[in-house]
Amino acid sequence: MARYTGAVCRMCRREGQKLFLKGERCYSDKCSFVSRGYAPGQHGQNRKKVSEYGMQLREKQKTRRFYGVLESQFAKYFEMAEKKQGMTGPNLLIICESRLDNVVYRMGLASSRAEARQLVVHGHYTVNGKKVNVPSYLVREGDVVAVCDKSRSSDKIKAVVEANGSRPVPMWLEMNQDKLEAKIVRMPSREDIDLDVQENLIVEYYSR
Repeated sequence: MARYTGAVCRMCRREGQKLFLKGERCYSDKCSFVSRGYAPGQHGQNRKKVSEYGMQLREKQKTRRFYGVLESQFAKYFEMAEKKQGMTGPNLLIICESRLDNVVYRMGLASSRAEARQLVVHGHYTVNGKKVNVPSYLVREGDVVAVCDKSRSSDKIKAVVEANGSRPVPMWLEMNQDKLEAKIVRMPSREDIDLDVQENLIVEYYSR
């Protein structure tokens, strides 16, 4: 399974904003973006005029890094978004929000999407009662995502729930904290997605 293995904090610095990729560390003084809030590399502190193409590229890169998606998968999601009814930009974000690893993160059962991805791969979650270990699995309205029965007693899961259980859950999820499960009551709308993203620039990038 392909995944990014480089320094995570470099991605935040490259995009010029916190992407909250490392959970609690991003909220502490240990965050690299706090101490070095400029782009990495020899010329990172030099101000450069960004072209229209550059802005489109950076918005695309920032969005896929938010969700931990590689380039080929993100391009596939864009093709899916184009075929759906409605506006392509919001459709793209809704598809990304529908990923199982993102849903687990939104449920408060992981401190970051990267941690959610790891927990899903290790088989800690089920969808409609069946174990799913594919982070890119796209949930649908009516699906129920839950922690596996065997994983409820895991020290790792207990620690994650204790650390993140109080985090607000979006309106499109109906969370049952006692059962550690959530039902997708509806698919998210653009208003439900709190990411600082200009999806119109992503559409322009792929429409060149």
